[in-house]
Amino acid sequence: MSDSSFPNFPTDYASILTRIDQIDPLLYGRTRNFLNGAVTYLSPYISRGVISVKQVQQRVLKKGFAPTAIEKFLQELAWREYFQRIWQAKGDLLLHDLKQPQLDVAHRELIASLANARTGIQAIDHAIQEWYNTGYLHNHVRMYVASLMCNVGKAYWKMPSQWMYYHLLDGDVASNTCSWQWVAGAFSSKKYYCNQENINRFTNSFQQGTFLDTSTEQLASMKIPTELSETMHWKGITLLPQKQEIQIDWQKPTLLYNSYNLDPHWRKDEDVNRVLLLEPSHFEKFPVSEKVLNFILALSKNIPSIQIYVGEVEELVQLSATHSETSPSFISKEHPAFTHYPGKKDDRDWIYPNVIGYHNSFFAYWKKCSKQLYAPDLFAAD
Repeated sequence: MSDSSFPNFPTDYASILTRIDQIDPLLYGRTRNFLNGAVTYLSPYISRGVISVKQVQQRVLKKGFAPTAIEKFLQELAWREYFQRIWQAKGDLLLHDLKQPQLDVAHRELIASLANARTGIQAIDHAIQEWYNTGYLHNHVRMYVASLMCNVGKAYWKMPSQWMYYHLLDGDVASNTCSWQWVAGAFSSKKYYCNQENINRFTNSFQQGTFLDTSTEQLASMKIPTELSETMHWKGITLLPQKQEIQIDWQKPTLLYNSYNLDPHWRKDEDVNRVLLLEPSHFEKFPVSEKVLNFILALSKNIPSIQIYVGEVEELVQLSATHSETSPSFISKEHPAFTHYPGKKDDRDWIYPNVIGYHNSFFAYWKKCSKQLYAPDLFAAD
């Protein structure tokens, strides 16, 4: 039964699979940029590793859609892998300007009116309020918020990106960080600007006379509007559950789950210990809200016999040493946030496992992916 705390995002696995089967990839391609468009609402489950982009792609293609007919949908799945490959290649350099410094920065804080949903741009303010309530923000609105924050309000991208990540059920450090840098011009050739006309079109609103009711060219040269002038410092804090004792049979392998790997089918039929590891050091570096943490915990209930351990992985290693004379066997899934885990690391379920490394643009990456998509037999032996 799904957790009623998240009415927009059921947490039971059966409902998640149903949501995959309800995708209309053709309608998605035509309407995804509109606030009421046919988006999939799968991002929280993909980001948390409950399902994979490969799983989604395979289930959609089995319906008989030709890849060429739904290429926009397939590209959006590939974007997620692209961002993950950047994180793999860059490590913590991801958290700094990737291509060039962000230009025209006035401060490194949050803009208060955006954080408080009081910009006067009705569609944006309403979307931010809904986001705080639900944990979900439409991707196009994320771009609007980042553009107002960084380009019109001239904030440096880092603290605002952390603020957004903190509140997103689908928070993914790679896609969130790269997207903010893309909007701010640190990971793109130019800054992204939205005006009131653009916002009205894609949010089905009709507001006029705001500070955005001008051309994007004029926005680029405009001084910071009064509505965006007040700044505030922000720091997220994650309140983890109290540490509880767990029962581990150290003669068996121990699978380490985390907030990015909640896959209920991972080594499903093996006789192992299953531990959801919540490391304080991870959440100090990448804090999430109480709502997001509760969502993670709810999703973990799809994994039979899983136990929650609040502590560092080194503590588990030490714990094993006091209870077993043999070396413990730890297994996790590869992920840039958890390279410090000991033991074996299984590969993630990639759509394009052969397209690795850093690519300077998504379309350089997609060019290689599409060759594998349209001629998969060429890669069968890899």
